[in-house]
Amino acid sequence: MLTFFGRGSAFTDEQNSAFFEDNGNLVLIDCPMSSFEKLNDMDLAAYSHIYVLVTHTHGDHISGIGMLIDLVQFSVKTPVTIIAPSKEVEDDLRYFLSRLEGCADSWYELTNAGDFKADWFVCSIPTTHTEQLTGKCFGYCLTVEGKRVVYTGDTNTIEPFEKYIEDGSYAYIEMSSHRSPVHLDCVEMKDKIREFTSRGVHVYLMHLDDEKAIAAALGDTGAEFAPLRRGGFTMEDTGRMLAGIFDITNSLYKNMCMNKSADHNLLFNYLTDLGKTIVDADRASFWKWDKRKNQIWTMSATGVDKIVIPADTGLVGKALRSKKTIITNDPYSDPDFNKDIDIKTGYKTKSILVLPVADINGDFIGALQLINKNGEEGFDEVIDPKKLSLAALICGIALESETFLEDSHHDRLTGLKNRMGFYYDFAKKYREYLIPGSGRTMSVFICDIDKFKRVNDTYGHNAGDDVLSFTSHLIDSSCTGKDSVYRWGGEEFVMVMRDTDLEGAVKKAEEIRVKLMNTDIEADGNTLRCTLSFGCALFDPSKSIEENISKADERLYTAKETGRNKVCWE
Repeated sequence: MLTFFGRGSAFTDEQNSAFFEDNGNLVLIDCPMSSFEKLNDMDLAAYSHIYVLVTHTHGDHISGIGMLIDLVQFSVKTPVTIIAPSKEVEDDLRYFLSRLEGCADSWYELTNAGDFKADWFVCSIPTTHTEQLTGKCFGYCLTVEGKRVVYTGDTNTIEPFEKYIEDGSYAYIEMSSHRSPVHLDCVEMKDKIREFTSRGVHVYLMHLDDEKAIAAALGDTGAEFAPLRRGGFTMEDTGRMLAGIFDITNSLYKNMCMNKSADHNLLFNYLTDLGKTIVDADRASFWKWDKRKNQIWTMSATGVDKIVIPADTGLVGKALRSKKTIITNDPYSDPDFNKDIDIKTGYKTKSILVLPVADINGDFIGALQLINKNGEEGFDEVIDPKKLSLAALICGIALESETFLEDSHHDRLTGLKNRMGFYYDFAKKYREYLIPGSGRTMSVFICDIDKFKRVNDTYGHNAGDDVLSFTSHLIDSSCTGKDSVYRWGGEEFVMVMRDTDLEGAVKKAEEIRVKLMNTDIEADGNTLRCTLSFGCALFDPSKSIEENISKADERLYTAKETGRNKVCWE
């Protein structure tokens, strides 16, 4: 698809400009001076023809065209064709280029979209931008690698492009974090972007004025930043990379010192972005090894949603099992590489580096994964792991701290979250349900294993532990994605059910009650049957957490006093 020399707006260091290759030809979309500098480093003699599609005549889109024409004329002699989106813009470009000293008309061909024919060219798309460019601002519809590509250019409306954006197509959309009448606002576009990605459209964001703000606004929509050009570093590139590293580490430092929310995910996001920047990779992810569930899953990832896989699969699993850094620059030939995600998303993985990370005792607990190093050579087995070593070390320390915190929130016997984990979740994922008048519904139940003391007294505490473990797993297995179960203490368990009314809570409690009552439990060589009593309550946000639990507990007491093995909600 398209690759970008830069994806910034007018006053950024790398202004917006993209390119692709087609049958030995180079096709550019706009050419600011910052892109010309990168073109000057490329082997332009390798191309049979250079085409430049112009979206409009603002300087940050056409200022490098004259220099490109001069460069090609005096070096490789590759033919250059400038394509204006309309006859009117063609006339403006002819006027502009004809007045550049040293840019003779015979050194290039200038035409317009109405007269141009090529297999990759579909049409220009008129849109609106600034008042001065009324009728002179366009995007394009193209065919690249057999796929429909829609490129908006600068625009203040998505409407002209929607009829061209098909399911599964590629849409490159300009985006701004600053609301203005001449650009698309990231907040206002959030629902539209999510609609596109839900239809399988590959959405890439470009012409960005503040990448961090836009990422924060659109991070959960499935859109990605437009991919930047792969290639070797110049001194200027190196300076920009170091500046990027310093920006990330400065933000990381401030977050560690000033983050009052203790949001560890934000910390992992910075570390992942740091690793990606250090080795100039297209994507990065940081994985946690959840030994409790024998899974590995992404704590943080750029370009993809959260992924959860078995710990004995994939290249990350291979790195953790072997306790070694894994590098492959031909992943499709590696039997441990999972091609399914690429097949599903259309992404092409060309190179992978996985660096396992350990805690202070040397036990491996996670991994830093980098994908698609910029440049054709792929990852270097010596240099790139060395570059990443500090980031990996910090990742290990941060993950160990996160693991200690998580362990303190879990009951060791059952694996369920404990009472500390319960209150932590209420401060985090249940926060919006605590607001009176929010319209969000939540229910809770508290349950107790009937006559559990008799199990311990008759069969011993090992059998009692087996009963607790079995019962906790049975309750936990009934949870949906919006339910969470906690060991409240002793033989008591609490379940919190988001977006569930009292009737739904009672139904779930009854299903669990019947299932346990009819199930044999193997407990330290004995086969037992146990029952549960339940108290259910609809969560009242106007009351405290303790008052809500107390209400459910009162109903549990009623269930106990009226015969046990029942569900009470009144």
